[in-house]
Amino acid sequence: MARPLRALPKAHLHLHFTGSMRHTTLVELARGHGLHLPDALVQDWPPKLRATDERGWFRFQRLYDIARSVLQREDDVYRLLREAAEDEAAEGSRWLEIQVDPSGYAHRFGGLTRTLELMLDAARKAAGHAGIGVAVVVAANRTRHPLDAKTLARLATRHMDQGVVGFGLSNDERRGRARDFDGAFRLAKRAGLLSLPHGGELLGAGSVAECVDLLGADRVGHGVRAAESERLMERLAERGITCEVCPSSNVGLGVAERAEDVPLRRLFDAGVSIALGADDPLLFGSRLLRQYELAREVYGFADAELAELARQSIRASAAPEHVRRDLLADIDAWLASPA
Repeated sequence: MARPLRALPKAHLHLHFTGSMRHTTLVELARGHGLHLPDALVQDWPPKLRATDERGWFRFQRLYDIARSVLQREDDVYRLLREAAEDEAAEGSRWLEIQVDPSGYAHRFGGLTRTLELMLDAARKAAGHAGIGVAVVVAANRTRHPLDAKTLARLATRHMDQGVVGFGLSNDERRGRARDFDGAFRLAKRAGLLSLPHGGELLGAGSVAECVDLLGADRVGHGVRAAESERLMERLAERGITCEVCPSSNVGLGVAERAEDVPLRRLFDAGVSIALGADDPLLFGSRLLRQYELAREVYGFADAELAELARQSIRASAAPEHVRRDLLADIDAWLASPA
């Protein structure tokens, strides 16, 4: 018998704010606010997606925007983060770094600063409620102007003492090159924030290399296309740069045809540090625990390797040193327990 993966302590480093919402909460909030949801978000949920072409990505983004629209009140924000933290704790995730672009809510909650402060307060309260650590990554949008990213980088640095630990870059890689955002990332890195851009999802290994070389990436969101280059995998391993691999998301968006095609094992065997992530459970239908189950069932990870995956997620996190130490000890205890 295998050890229970729910009991394995882990960190979740790739989870988006809106995408962390429970499906039941989405439906309930939409009904309460009198908003209509398309069939793909109700009876046909989780939606069938394929974002490898422009039309497919547009549909994915449209569904995401519709989901965002149900968060109308401050109480909705507190509820989303409270429930996200509860779900993390239930799956053995003891440290969460949730990624948010406050621009998408600024018009509703009183501007960028007020919106971020609302989300940080909600994150603090959610952490206390669920008994886990919760930190925030402020993310810029690749489809917007690089000056907007600089504004967000400055905002993020001003709130480091309130729970912001990193600066990210998300959305369609094909519509905004990493090099265009180097100024924003310099601001963030200089202040001490982790550099956490997405790369190597819809574009190949070169996108990952840009994130590393031009944005000083500490972790790369997704990064699975790094497996297309032996040299790049060697560089990632040598420099200790973590790839936040999200198998269910890769299949859901058509980056891989089947779970078996996601190169998780290839990256791991090449020595690349990996932090498994769920990306957007609201749209892909599975959370963090399922990614560990896939590692066991599909990629053949033994318990010792699963424990190492969990360790890599802890080491790559922004958790305080005493939290990391305790979590690593608990992982060792999990592995030492009878199967």
